[in-house]
Amino acid sequence: MTEFHLEYFEEAVNYMLEHPQVKGPGVGLLGISKGGELCVSMASFLKGITATVVINGAVANVGAVLRYKDITIPPLGFDQRRLKIDKSGLADIVDALNNPLEGPNQQSLIPLEKADSRFLFIVGKDDRNWKSEFFAIEGAKRLVAHGKEKPEIICYEGAGHYIEPPYFPMCEASMHLLVGSTVVWGGEPKAHSEAQVDAWQKIQAFFHKYLNSNQSETPSKL
Repeated sequence: MTEFHLEYFEEAVNYMLEHPQVKGPGVGLLGISKGGELCVSMASFLKGITATVVINGAVANVGAVLRYKDITIPPLGFDQRRLKIDKSGLADIVDALNNPLEGPNQQSLIPLEKADSRFLFIVGKDDRNWKSEFFAIEGAKRLVAHGKEKPEIICYEGAGHYIEPPYFPMCEASMHLLVGSTVVWGGEPKAHSEAQVDAWQKIQAFFHKYLNSNQSETPSKL
């Protein structure tokens, strides 16, 4: 993973917007982890996106250079010295990323305040991949500061990183290709499973609300 070009995703959005079975006038996005971060980028730069659900995603570009036309957003830096290894050899990487609000790391922030989309952030409070609640709160602050409606943030105690559809088994640990080792994703099985059931209902309700309504434009608070 070295570069992501948003034109690739723009082609998919345009295909969906032109599809005869898509109601329109906009489409919804749903992404988890890096996919959630890419959804934030798509909503920020591309047209025709009405509703965006971000599951444990970031509001800064992570892992690879992001390009769109003449815009380049560098990846957020990280420090491997902040990785922790437990006695079983699993890595805890939650503190590895740099703070995107400090110094040159601010260049990695995604300008989600440019989006014409409504946002829903789903957060696992025990996410060990990165600080998803921090990212969701900072995203909300940026939107509100630019006159956009405050997004909904739903936090789940005891839920880890991979909040997937209901009844998927919790992914406790697996290989992280960027890190190059097996990492823990967080979560307590019962709480995580309950979060997946509840989040699925909340996501569907969010999309029904903003993709079925004719009043899909994001209003200004000003």
